[in-house]
Amino acid sequence: MYTGEVSGTVVSSVKSEGLEGVPLLVVRLIENGKKTKLIVAADATRQAGSGDFVYLIGSKEASRVFRQPLVPADAAIVGFIDSYNEEL
Repeated sequence: MYTGEVSGTVVSSVKSEGLEGVPLLVVRLIENGKKTKLIVAADATRQAGSGDFVYLIGSKEASRVFRQPLVPADAAIVGFIDSYNEEL
């Protein structure tokens, strides 16, 4: 599990069947209190927006959040962080 800040959205013209209706968001990862690389994550909460701090899970666990076999997701947003105490 890791944390990040939502930076924007991704628009795709074609999605895998398991990801229909699931927003894809650009997330800047936070590692050791510093913002690092950008990734694309599927929003399992369907409520995250730009500027939100979120929890993410990765690997095959990210695809299992959607409860369908073979969903092609490497990262999924599964929760929100109310406040972040470190200076970023």
